[in-house]
Amino acid sequence: MAYKSVVSEEVSRKIRQIEIYTRRLLTGSMVGDTRSAIKGTGYEFDQIREYVVGDDIRFIDWNASARMNTLLIKQYIEERSRTIFLAVDVSKSGYFGSATTTKRDVAAQLASALALVASFGSDRVGLILFSDEVEYVLPPGQGSFHVRTLMEQLFSYEPKKDRTQISSALAYLARLKVRDGIVFLISDFIDADFTSYLPVIARKYDCIAVRCLDAREMQLPAVGFLTIEDIETGQEVVIDARAKGSRILSDYLANRVAEQNKLFRKYGIDVLEVAEDRPFIADMVRFFRRRMRY
Repeated sequence: MAYKSVVSEEVSRKIRQIEIYTRRLLTGSMVGDTRSAIKGTGYEFDQIREYVVGDDIRFIDWNASARMNTLLIKQYIEERSRTIFLAVDVSKSGYFGSATTTKRDVAAQLASALALVASFGSDRVGLILFSDEVEYVLPPGQGSFHVRTLMEQLFSYEPKKDRTQISSALAYLARLKVRDGIVFLISDFIDADFTSYLPVIARKYDCIAVRCLDAREMQLPAVGFLTIEDIETGQEVVIDARAKGSRILSDYLANRVAEQNKLFRKYGIDVLEVAEDRPFIADMVRFFRRRMRY
């Protein structure tokens, strides 16, 4: 029986666009790729080096050896299906956006692209959606149906809670029995404290923090007094966004990012910045392929 999607036409359209764009990027980046796995061996081409006594003569590159006038051999590494987790913040702060796209939509787009690239590399990919608790888990899997299900959840899931607690996702990941795992932690990182499980996650996984912030969360324009509402708590406050006040607020926001970056560096976690006004999908695909070596 054919699979029939139950998501809206708008979500289906977004998914199709991401699929088409990501696959074009992957196809284009394959030009000149030296990947050359030997069929049936479970090994992937790594490099060409000089032959040494004891090497398997089946792997001698005779053409390259003739050109260099010395015996050269193709070296291969064992192919392994790695496990990738996309831990995505779905708290209410993600619904903010000062332009045409919200942070939640940006996060869904880039997580979808990562899932497609992982599928291209025959890796297993899972999804964790969290607010102040883990709300949804799609266990790691492979195949087009699995990736399609993951993408539909990213674009259509309605969170049950409003607030952010990144430690809830980190605690869940810390309890999993996974080897050779990679975690993309995707959030705006507007959270009071998420340090408790960070050292554990940094030791257990190859972790990449992907920070999705709106431009107005990085620098506030000088527009006078503003009444703003915390989208997660509903609390309203009046802020001084005149010239001096705007600079103070912008400095505070920049310092928060700097402190987070310092924390991530301490534990050897890479940080990627994502913004709606930059070509984040192409950058993410290139980063992921370099990181995963495919």
